[in-house]
Amino acid sequence: MQSYHDVTVEVGGIAIALHTHSAALVRLLEHRFGRFLNPSATPDFEFDITVVADSEPDEESDLTVEQRDGCWFLRRGDFRAEWDSAARRGRIWQTLNPYGIDSILRIVHTLVLSSEGGFLLHASSAIRDGRAYVFTGPSGAGKSTIVSLAPDDVTVLTDEISYVRRTPQGYVAFGTPFAGELSDAGEPASAPVAALFRLGHAEENRHQRLDSAATVRTLMRNILFFTHDRRLVDGVLDTACDFASRVPAYTLHFSPDRRVWNTLG
Repeated sequence: MQSYHDVTVEVGGIAIALHTHSAALVRLLEHRFGRFLNPSATPDFEFDITVVADSEPDEESDLTVEQRDGCWFLRRGDFRAEWDSAARRGRIWQTLNPYGIDSILRIVHTLVLSSEGGFLLHASSAIRDGRAYVFTGPSGAGKSTIVSLAPDDVTVLTDEISYVRRTPQGYVAFGTPFAGELSDAGEPASAPVAALFRLGHAEENRHQRLDSAATVRTLMRNILFFTHDRRLVDGVLDTACDFASRVPAYTLHFSPDRRVWNTLG
């Protein structure tokens, strides 16, 4: 009888245990999620993973996320999964690659956050002097560039997918292992969100305050969400409106040099 191998990935204070017979998959996951592994954490959710053979997995095929009879069903070319969120358990069938689990974790976190007051955002983020700054915008706006310019006293949380969660003390940004152009995971750190910036390029650094309506529009264009469930979509919109009423937001047009960080405080 084959023994199970366990990997527990903790992001945003939520620990997800992954159980599999495949030692090869465990090695891939340990490399992929490195600093976000926490074997001592008590799992909030658990998944059993079966590795299936497929010589040509298609990670680009259409993703579907559906809820039926209280369970979530996730499918893409390289994986399928079933998740009973109430029972806090699920099953995954996937090819031998780390990308299926990476996508599944993103989806699971968006679903959890949608009901708890938070979101995953197409944004980079970083901590300086105990405060988190979040930088969002369309592809090419400079999300990776601005954190690559960060001075040595800055802790980069992510260059690609920011994790924002409401707490009794306000909104907090957490590091994520979901890497972008820098091809490196962020740090497993967190801090209260001091400001949101909508990025753009310019020859000189300047920023201007966004009103609440513009902030909500910016958030809704960039929040990751994978289902059309009306209740959950409404929850995300409510969170975006609440965030906009509590956290200052600005447009930030910047030139690619480190001096931009002198304008953020």
